[in-house]
Amino acid sequence: MRGTDSKRSLARVGRKSVPPGPPRDRVFLVGIDYRQRAHTTGKPDAGGAITSGARAARDHAQSVTAEAKQARTLQFSAEESLAELHELATSAGAEVVGELVQHRDKPDPATLIGRGKLEEIAGAAAMSNADLIIFDHDLSPSQQRNIEKEVKPRVIDRTQLILDIFARHARTREGQLQVELAQLHYLLPRLTGRGVEMSQLGGGIGTRGPGETQLETDRRKIFRRIRHVEEQLENVRRIRSQQRQRRESAPVATVALVGYTNAGKSTLFNALTQAGVLASSRMFATLDPTIRSVTLPSKRKVLLSDTVGFIRNLPHTLVSAFRATLEEVQRAALILEVSDATSPIRKEQDAEVESVLQELESDKKPRLRVLNKLDLLPASEREHLRDDALSVHVSALRGLGLSTLLDRVDEVLQQDPIQRVHLRVPQSEGKALALLEGHARIYARRYHDGAVEMEVQAPESVVRKITKFVVQK
Repeated sequence: MRGTDSKRSLARVGRKSVPPGPPRDRVFLVGIDYRQRAHTTGKPDAGGAITSGARAARDHAQSVTAEAKQARTLQFSAEESLAELHELATSAGAEVVGELVQHRDKPDPATLIGRGKLEEIAGAAAMSNADLIIFDHDLSPSQQRNIEKEVKPRVIDRTQLILDIFARHARTREGQLQVELAQLHYLLPRLTGRGVEMSQLGGGIGTRGPGETQLETDRRKIFRRIRHVEEQLENVRRIRSQQRQRRESAPVATVALVGYTNAGKSTLFNALTQAGVLASSRMFATLDPTIRSVTLPSKRKVLLSDTVGFIRNLPHTLVSAFRATLEEVQRAALILEVSDATSPIRKEQDAEVESVLQELESDKKPRLRVLNKLDLLPASEREHLRDDALSVHVSALRGLGLSTLLDRVDEVLQQDPIQRVHLRVPQSEGKALALLEGHARIYARRYHDGAVEMEVQAPESVVRKITKFVVQK
């Protein structure tokens, strides 16, 4: 049965590697344009701040939330949404051979698009020799079965396509477990009606109980596998929690990079840390979290975390499955929200990022907006761009604006805040002078009467160690 093939293909994508050299799937894309295209919002969470810079960041986060709510009324057009689906299909290794948009007032309960349009899609897909039809909308199990009865190619929806991309890009054991868990939750409601063999009575010693159907057996196996994967992920969370506790025992803050997929987060991460992680123009190139140390201008050290990109209507099963990874966002002291400055739908993309942050209860955290890909903007536009205390324009690829970004992070970060002090340190205090050289930003230095008078900016933890040398002005 065709549905069984779909089930098998979904099971295959959870394996560690894709067989080399298979022919590219020829896909036909179907977009849906409804009169009402609204976005859902998550519940806000309360937050606070201590320093003036952090308080400004909190206020900025609140203003961003209000702006995002307003931006949700700015809807993705059908063409923009279909263009994004085209990028997703390309990221999955497919060759797009045709596209079609259906305009409707509301979805058809049986086939989503109506029988007449379904016949048109079947004919267009046949003429283009398509192997697969992808709908830019979630399909219910019954809708997917009804559509597959009318067309020859296999049919999947947007969620299944994203799951396939995640399975292709997951490299670590943790990433593979998270993808598999999301796939199993997606597959479970789609077992019903997958073929006559699923409704046959079974029995036999050591196999199925008397009268248990094949459907019930398969469902029981999936539930068993889900429990096993969840147990393994719980072990991952426990190990991550232990690692986080060790990190938090020292005054080292975590800064998380978040943003829409393909906004340039990994490129920015590499530019700031020299980590050399994979940076690709394909969507969801980063799935496995990476953490590296960064030294700020004040010589404070912070941990920078690269995270998975967000996307419009990110499947809830993926948000739940990747919660172990996204915990780095929840525990971060500061969020760097990276946006593609060249995207014509940047406001809509930022609104989607905001909705995911709300779901993670992280939307009130101190935040800096990083507008990336400055080098791709026309010179006439770049001349009118201005940075402010809470937004910075950068080109991660060309290294433009990175020093300004690090200065802003220094100002906003509330953990182990920096202080500017005037010091008079005897030259015999070599240990104190070495501490300042290694962990403070020195603005002025003057030698007088066997002492060094210094104007420095240093973290609070460093200032506490040299309090006796502080000169009150």
